[in-house]
Amino acid sequence: MQILTCPGQLQLLEETLRRSLPATLPVLGTVMTVARGNPAAHEVLVDSWPHFGVVLTRLHPEEHKDPRDFYTNLLTLYYRDEGAMRALLGGTEAVGWTRAFQMQGMQDGMYEAVREAADAKGLRLETYRYQALLSPQPPRPRAQVPPGLRLAPVSPSHVPLLNATWSFGGNPRSHRYLLRLVRGLPSACLLGPRGRPVTWSLLDPLACLSHGYTLPAWRGQGLSGVTLGALGQELHARGFPIYCGVLPQNTASQRAVRAVGFLPQPGTFYTLIVTP
Repeated sequence: MQILTCPGQLQLLEETLRRSLPATLPVLGTVMTVARGNPAAHEVLVDSWPHFGVVLTRLHPEEHKDPRDFYTNLLTLYYRDEGAMRALLGGTEAVGWTRAFQMQGMQDGMYEAVREAADAKGLRLETYRYQALLSPQPPRPRAQVPPGLRLAPVSPSHVPLLNATWSFGGNPRSHRYLLRLVRGLPSACLLGPRGRPVTWSLLDPLACLSHGYTLPAWRGQGLSGVTLGALGQELHARGFPIYCGVLPQNTASQRAVRAVGFLPQPGTFYTLIVTP
């Protein structure tokens, strides 16, 4: 595997991945984040260059602190050559199977290959299937900022609230991960009179709009569209795709993002969590 670090290589890869949207969304978002300052400390690998069969993004090896932290140990994968992809997963150099990790991608073949590799190694695999949604233009909020609320970035002091309300969080590892996002990547929230967020959205290392949440007392007012709109404007200005992943059964979130302009994309947005 070859690590791409040259800006020209990353730009060429970005242009190539754009031609295969939406299947490349999570990999493209990560490549663009790496090329624009790399705040999440990821790296981009290909099996060959410039004619590649598989692209893998992963956390930089020096950033591995906790072998059971699958929140931070985040990988994405896109392939054009299934054989090259399976050869990559079959080894140990590029994907560290001795550490917990999560892999995201939008190809069924990736899911099948990771499942087979995890089974062969006796590892646990949790599979989450999301619906990818893409907004061609910055999201159009249905609501204005109500009196008494103000738009602001999420603060590190807000992370305990985010962690407590996250259905996949609520533990020290998820707290560290959320803190890393808030400190390094764009975010938006609406603050109440006492400075407590009532709704928020974050960007993750894949440049995916994520961790959206509105406190129950503030739901039904279209407030999530305000934070999505703020982040969407920033993404659009920087040339990023504006996308998110929502569980199909989460009908409230599905309605909320579609109401501000997100369109469902074909395929499945997989999150695969592998733990030894």
